[in-house]
Amino acid sequence: MLEIGRIIGLDIGNVRIGVAVSDPLGITAQAREVITVRSPEEDVDAIRGIVKDTGAVRIVAGLPLDQNGEIGPQAEKVLAFVETLRTALDIDIVTQDERFSTAAAERALIGANMRRSKRKNVIDMVAAQHILQTYLGRQSCRGV
Repeated sequence: MLEIGRIIGLDIGNVRIGVAVSDPLGITAQAREVITVRSPEEDVDAIRGIVKDTGAVRIVAGLPLDQNGEIGPQAEKVLAFVETLRTALDIDIVTQDERFSTAAAERALIGANMRRSKRKNVIDMVAAQHILQTYLGRQSCRGV
């Protein structure tokens, strides 16, 4: 049985990492922040701080599969970073298919009438929120 507690969602990109966090019961996801990518060590430290601050029990990293559901170059980069996280952090880390998460985030922000200049600053954390909410919904359907 999975441990109950907050879950962190990550949208890992080359320039930014979007972060979302669930409520303590793992029902809803809230966009939290954007980490500007610097170095693997600094990025891990930033995520470690969020884990500590929230008391998270799990991380869900979005995996950018290609249109056919296969692992491409960007997914390989994400998997390598996930392995770095697994080595550095003592927390359960899983991946979640994130195809179309950025597009869904973009549609939501446009629907909220957010200007393009402002969307750029929040789209990664909204994509992380979408990834995490999808994961939470699937877990709920499984009765986990």
